[in-house]
Amino acid sequence: MLKGTLLAALVTILPSVASGSDVATSAGAMRISPVLQGLDEPWGVAILPDGAILVTERGGRLLLAREGSAQPVAGLPEVYAEGQGGLLDVMIPADFATSREVWLSFAAPVGTGGATAAGKGRLAADGTRLEEFATVFLGEAFPGGLQFGSRLVEMPDGRIALTTGDRGTGPEGLQAQDPMLAVGKVILLNRDGSPATTREPWLPGVLSLGHRNIQGAALDLSGRLLTVEHGARGGDELNAPEAGKNYGWPVVSYGIDYTGDRIGEGQVKDGMEPPLHYWDPSIAPSGLMVYSGKLVPEWRGDIFFGSLNSDFLGRLDPDTPAATGFAEERISAPETGRVRDVVEAPDGSIWFLSVYDGAVYRMAPVQ
Repeated sequence: MLKGTLLAALVTILPSVASGSDVATSAGAMRISPVLQGLDEPWGVAILPDGAILVTERGGRLLLAREGSAQPVAGLPEVYAEGQGGLLDVMIPADFATSREVWLSFAAPVGTGGATAAGKGRLAADGTRLEEFATVFLGEAFPGGLQFGSRLVEMPDGRIALTTGDRGTGPEGLQAQDPMLAVGKVILLNRDGSPATTREPWLPGVLSLGHRNIQGAALDLSGRLLTVEHGARGGDELNAPEAGKNYGWPVVSYGIDYTGDRIGEGQVKDGMEPPLHYWDPSIAPSGLMVYSGKLVPEWRGDIFFGSLNSDFLGRLDPDTPAATGFAEERISAPETGRVRDVVEAPDGSIWFLSVYDGAVYRMAPVQ
C-alpha cells in the first residue's frame, strides 16, 4: 500500500502557477506557457481526441495527463534504458476514438545489448493500462546505448513508419547501407505490425536506407514523409524518404567525424539522395511537425523542430530557399532548453518537450 501511495505522489504533475514568458518571432510575440512539469527526461508526446496527452519518459514510464495532473499507464514493455535507449516515441493513430490503439517505440533489451523496437496496445477505458501490448517489430541488437532513432508516424494510407538509427556503427561500418539490416533505415509496417514493403533483396519492411539517426518524423501538408537526422560533427539533415532510395550515410555526409577526419567519399554521390536542408555545425535536431497555419497563418506549411544541443525551437520555411536548403528561424527562450519533441495541438498552438526543464510547454500568439 505504501509503495502504491508513493508512486501516485511521484506522478502527480501540476501546472506551473507562472504565466510563462513572451518571445519575439517572425510572426509576432508568442507566449510560452507550461502545460506539465516535473517530468523525468520526456521523449515523446501525443494528444488524444479528448484533449488528454500521453508522454513518454526515457526511463520507462508512460504518463496519461489531463488538466494538470498525470497518472502512470501500466502494461508497458521492458525497455533497455541505457545511454540514448529507453522508452521513446508514442503515436496515436487517426482512428484512436474507435480502436483505442497506442503505438510505442523503444529500445528493447536483447542479450547484453539493445535493439530498436515498436509495439502497440489498447488504452483501457479508464486510462490506467495498455491492454494486450505486443511488440511487432524488433531490429538487430548491438551493445551500448547509441542511436536508436525511433520516431513513429502514421502514413496517409494508415501504414506506420518507424525510424531507426545506425546504433553507432558508422562511419567505419556500412550497416546503414546494408538493405538486409534494419539499422539506419525507415521501416514501413502494416497496422497489424507485418512488413508493408517487399523489395528484393531488401529486408521486408525497409522503405529507405542510408540514415544515421532519425530523431524527428512527420507528414507535410501534402502527406509526404519528412525526417530529421543527426550527422556527426555537422551534417544534420532534413530528408523526404521515398521507397527504394538511399540517403547516403556513411558514404556521403555534409559533416566530418568526431575525430576530425573526413567521412566517406564527400558530400554527394550518384545514386544517393541529397538532403532538402542540412545543418553545419550540428544542432542535433529532434522532433518534427509541419504546421497547419490554424493560429498563425503565415507559418502554414512551415517545418518545426527542436534542437538538443543549441536550446531553441526551429522553423524552416520551404518556400524560401537558402544556401543550406530553406530559410531558418530560431526561437530561443528560457523554456527552449534541449527540445526533444514538438507537436501541433488541435487548437493550432505549438507544444514542445524540454528535457532540461522536464516539462511540456505551449506556444501561441500573445492575446
